[in-house]
Amino acid sequence: MSTHPSRLDYSRQSPELFKKYLDFGMAFKMDEALALLVDIRASQLNGCAFCLDMHVKQARIHGERELRLHHVAIWRESPLFTPRERAALAWTEALTRVAPEGVSDALYAEAREQFSEEDLSTLTWRVAAINGWNRMNVAFRNPPGSKDKMFGLDKAGLT
Repeated sequence: MSTHPSRLDYSRQSPELFKKYLDFGMAFKMDEALALLVDIRASQLNGCAFCLDMHVKQARIHGERELRLHHVAIWRESPLFTPRERAALAWTEALTRVAPEGVSDALYAEAREQFSEEDLSTLTWRVAAINGWNRMNVAFRNPPGSKDKMFGLDKAGLT
């Protein structure tokens, strides 16, 4: 259990913005399993306990294998991910930890081999959205699992 003092609930302090950002985050038309891998990896990189907890539970509800969830952090060494998933995870890392030189042409080419222009654009918006959620939840230390019932995550059977 966290020993940090409570912080404000940004969803209650800015309900209109929260609703609009939630709508934005739900607007993506992409493979749900891939989207959750992206959300999990960005949340790992950003140290967002709330989002990592949420997206692991969502992935389990959607049938993701437990071993793959454990391997997201080591995806480069793991044989469990497809070339498309690897490209998405590499893209996620590059956009989450933006290097001073930006995204390399080699990484862009790798992503374009796996994704159409529209799909890469959608993936990029997805990465931007999860990074925003991560920043909100890191800033206000939303406790992991605190909204499970509201989002139906209690169905994951993970406690």
